[in-house]
Amino acid sequence: MIKRRKFITLLGGAAAAWPVAASAQQPTIPVIGLISAFSPSPARITAFQQGLSETGHVEGQSVAIEYRWAEGRYDLMPDLVADLLGRRARVIATPGSALAARAAKAATAAVPIVFAVGEDPVKLGLVASLARPSGNLTGVNFLNTELVTKQLGLLRQLVPRASRVAVLVNSANITADRTLTEVEAAARAMGLHIQVSQHQPGDQCGLLKS
Repeated sequence: MIKRRKFITLLGGAAAAWPVAASAQQPTIPVIGLISAFSPSPARITAFQQGLSETGHVEGQSVAIEYRWAEGRYDLMPDLVADLLGRRARVIATPGSALAARAAKAATAAVPIVFAVGEDPVKLGLVASLARPSGNLTGVNFLNTELVTKQLGLLRQLVPRASRVAVLVNSANITADRTLTEVEAAARAMGLHIQVSQHQPGDQCGLLKS
């Protein structure tokens, strides 16, 4: 809950910078563009709307929201970003998708972009540094990649006799290589063997024992 509120607060801060006046060609209220790597989800939409309301923004009243769902098709990210920019989105939110954030960064240096990623945003090339992000991107790092090795250690404690671990990974995810590198290093230190298996789009990584 705290992480979600932090992400929405960042988005609300970007919204606060929007100019009040709008030209005849622009919408009467500012447009937020949201790009998700997943399929349409009422739960995600509700959570996003509730988070915005906590910063004083209500869909249909103070802001309009344009939702774009990639449904696991990461190759669609540039087109989704271009569509939102064509609809004059004043800020683009890319929760849970580093690829969407990178596509948005490549497309515009003027529109604010708010991301929520599982890996170091500096290593992903989203910001210059954590202390001084610069540019038009800001966001939250959930440290999901680092937690994968913690999960492996916990699995080792729960099933100490396990000798082989299957890692389920979506290779289309740009954090996949880093995740596997860290898991493989941790597995070697624990004396475990790793078996990599392709997983369905939208999921980053999981662990199974054998």
